[in-house]
Amino acid sequence: MTKMIFVNLPVRDLNAAEAFYTALGGNKNPRFSDDRSRCMMLSDAIGVMLMTHDRYGDFTTRTIGDAREKSYALLALSVDSRNGVGETLAKVTAAGGRADPTPPQDHGFMLSRSAEDPDGNIWEIMWMDPAVAAGDGPVG
Repeated sequence: MTKMIFVNLPVRDLNAAEAFYTALGGNKNPRFSDDRSRCMMLSDAIGVMLMTHDRYGDFTTRTIGDAREKSYALLALSVDSRNGVGETLAKVTAAGGRADPTPPQDHGFMLSRSAEDPDGNIWEIMWMDPAVAAGDGPVG
């Protein structure tokens, strides 16, 4: 079986979070979604579990932090083309995200911009030249 990763995030507004992650390219998995959580699959191996604060509290006794005030993680998601970075950023911004909470980076062989979801989590949307990613091209 392919290894999978699930990013579990507490959210204040489940519907707003679902709209953002749909725009990011996610598809809701209804089998693991209910009135307190949404499973948004970004690929066959990458899932984002969006949970209301009360549901998230079922998994931890720790205080839920506010990602709009403190950084807990920087998450990155690749897209298939250089143009896809801007296209994806436009979609998530239209769905309630905030564009470029961190500075854009363009290194020629790699481009990244960021989007903040409605709860303050930052996603880098990035493209890397496939030749560089495969180790065949020069870096920089």
